[in-house]
Amino acid sequence: MPGLTPGPAGKLPEIDPPGDDPDLDALLTKVRSCTICEKSLPLGPRPVVRMAKSARILVIGQAPGTRVHETGLPWNDASGDRLRDWLDLSVDDFYDPAKLAIMPMGFCYPGRMEGGGDLPPRPECADTWHDALLGHLPDIGLTLLIGQYAQHRYLGARRAKTMTQTVHQFADFLPDNLLPMPHPSWRSTGWLKKNPWFETDLLPVLRDRVHRLLG
Repeated sequence: MPGLTPGPAGKLPEIDPPGDDPDLDALLTKVRSCTICEKSLPLGPRPVVRMAKSARILVIGQAPGTRVHETGLPWNDASGDRLRDWLDLSVDDFYDPAKLAIMPMGFCYPGRMEGGGDLPPRPECADTWHDALLGHLPDIGLTLLIGQYAQHRYLGARRAKTMTQTVHQFADFLPDNLLPMPHPSWRSTGWLKKNPWFETDLLPVLRDRVHRLLG
């Protein structure tokens, strides 16, 4: 399975690096020890979240997959490789919590559906922790809403009838520093072919925003 490999120094990014806000670090410690929905998690709890007070970009995705659960490093899989390509960010910049915060809708791997594919993110995570965590991120200049679950919570009635329509109307949400996106999994390959405007219209805007925010 694609994912990160150690760089020239033989090191992967730190899983839980110290941040720049002791209060946020204390809150993250609580989040990472959360067991609210432990009985519903087939692999047990391992909350994955990453941020620092100075972060300028926030990524709200769905929930960790099995590889991320094993490593504790968010987006450490093929989906992460594609997302970093969309953002035009290096591994080092992507995993610098002082630049980019990662707060999924579900912090732990939710398990598999009988017909295949991962279950939806557990709802307890966002209901319990999101508002508190967001209160420690005063400088976010762009929030990526990846997938229908993040878009449902943070766009609400502003969403279009389908995720594709919502993403296609991305310019409507930019004044609020929100950008809806599809999930960058292998399943999106066919979607990208059917919707070439994503690469020609949305990605240049996304990359420009990212580069301006991160300097």
